[in-house]
Amino acid sequence: MRNTENLEETVDDDAAVSIYAAGALCWRIKKRKLELLLIHRQRYDDWSWPKGKLDAGETLAECAVREVHEEVGLPITLGIPLPSIQYVVKAGLKEVHYWACATDDMPPIPDGKEVDSVIWCSPNKARGLLSNPSDLEPLEALAAAFEGGTLATWPLLVIRHAKAKPRSAWTRAEGERPLAATGKRQALYLQRLLMSWHPERIHTSGWMRCIATISPYAQATKAKVKVVPWLTESDHKRHPIKTAAVIDRLLSKTSATAVCTHRPVLPTVIGALATHMSPVLASSLPMIDPYLSPGEVLIAHVSATEPGRIVAVEQHKPYED
Repeated sequence: MRNTENLEETVDDDAAVSIYAAGALCWRIKKRKLELLLIHRQRYDDWSWPKGKLDAGETLAECAVREVHEEVGLPITLGIPLPSIQYVVKAGLKEVHYWACATDDMPPIPDGKEVDSVIWCSPNKARGLLSNPSDLEPLEALAAAFEGGTLATWPLLVIRHAKAKPRSAWTRAEGERPLAATGKRQALYLQRLLMSWHPERIHTSGWMRCIATISPYAQATKAKVKVVPWLTESDHKRHPIKTAAVIDRLLSKTSATAVCTHRPVLPTVIGALATHMSPVLASSLPMIDPYLSPGEVLIAHVSATEPGRIVAVEQHKPYED
């Protein structure tokens, strides 16, 4: 008898989410055709996407990466965000967040605990196999991105430095103002979060609070760090055009990159990003002060086939304590 964990019920628009989960739709191209990875779970006798519930203190992005690795043995880097879904289970309303992720031809290996079978298949075959009707929504979004040439991307991550000590309580040089205790914890949070996109290079303001924000990740991954004067508050104030030019140059690249800067610089950075995307997508950018919270990340997914074209954006806020 099939377990009813994934059988849908009507979702009350006012119902509170009691369970958060995350996963990914792994995709690859074989003989110029799109293939997707489905898993079969013996416990529920269902076909679904790799996914699972958040661990304590874990972010949604971290959860998606961990679950794919645990269930099918694939190390992944997240691509474009896909629609999240909601459905009712015995414990309450469950919300699952999904990303697309490109994989190589490494054969997936079930862990034997939850997953007893995996299959690479066409989108059409996936439509017939998926047990939960809600799982069709991220599938259709991924298929549309493939048809529209916007599925293959690389990420440009814009980071506002973590929470610093107040300006009013700092009497020395502004560039030396350090992170507050909360900011130091946010920097450690960022170390884990950024692993989901694996930026290989970091361009940062040379001021202390930016350096301290990206240091845990840089030290853990050996990412290349470049100090860029035009990302500081003072140099940006004198020549904002040069700050925008930094972003334009980075968008012409093809590898995952992070940028760490300050709140007063963000309008110029975000304005530069907006010129590389459709007006509809640009309308989703944070255009009101403070733009990003301390330690928050804005991720621009840049087309791998059309240099400089941003096809999706997402934001991840830090915790507050």
